[in-house]
Amino acid sequence: MNRFGQSGLRLFWVAILVLFMDGSAIAKGATLTNIIVTNTRDDLLVYLVVEGAFTQEMEEAIKSGVLASFIFMIDLHRTRGLWFDKEMADLTITHTIKYNSLRKEYSVSRSWDRNSPVVVQSFDTAKKLMTEIDSLKVVPLKLLEKGKQYQIRAKAKLSGITLPYYLHYVLFFLSLWDFETDWYTIGFIY
Repeated sequence: MNRFGQSGLRLFWVAILVLFMDGSAIAKGATLTNIIVTNTRDDLLVYLVVEGAFTQEMEEAIKSGVLASFIFMIDLHRTRGLWFDKEMADLTITHTIKYNSLRKEYSVSRSWDRNSPVVVQSFDTAKKLMTEIDSLKVVPLKLLEKGKQYQIRAKAKLSGITLPYYLHYVLFFLSLWDFETDWYTIGFIY
């Protein structure tokens, strides 16, 4: 067998192995937790955390320079019983992590955070920044009516892993790392 045939055969077996793994490397158990809806004097705020988003393989890929993004979707609706709900807000938030191997630091960009990007040395701190939303302004309180019922729905997913060009063909199975949480709904009366 020529050299290409042997390396192609190895790649085939690696792909087969990944396809039949027990799922421990796949972040299917990702969930939203600690969802809190609160307010300041002027704004409705949301706090939330994604748990189970990082697998060991994802961590290793990020540490080797692979760019990863999480997308958070947050909706606010006023519920109106037998009538259609009224959409008050539809937010899409993006968190992106990138490792600089020369400086040995992680850069985390959060689309809603004015202090973004945040550069840290610790991967644990970078993971925390990637998986948490704290004090996200959903809507100004002046748009809400006192005594009315509302619902906030939230969901998170891995947007994608951006590979260097030369690795797109070799690591096509990285799509198996994708995760997407269920929609989580919290009802409240303002």
